[in-house]
Amino acid sequence: MNRQKTNVTKDMTIGEVRALGPVANEIMDGIFGPGCFSCPHSRTKTLEFGATVHGKDPDQVVELLNKRLNENKK
Repeated sequence: MNRQKTNVTKDMTIGEVRALGPVANEIMDGIFGPGCFSCPHSRTKTLEFGATVHGKDPDQVVELLNKRLNENKK
């Protein structure tokens, strides 16, 4: 069975990434910490912004999200 792959980009908002489901939330909590998501800006700021603010490489964050979100999709 072919399932469509998820393609996260650093231009997506943090809210859009979180809406991808529990696996995305788990990954994001591990990267940014759970407190980040109570911030009202988490719905409007980009993944690139959030990664930069937290001292993370945005490209590595995107790579990790895409890898984990697509592990079981072919």
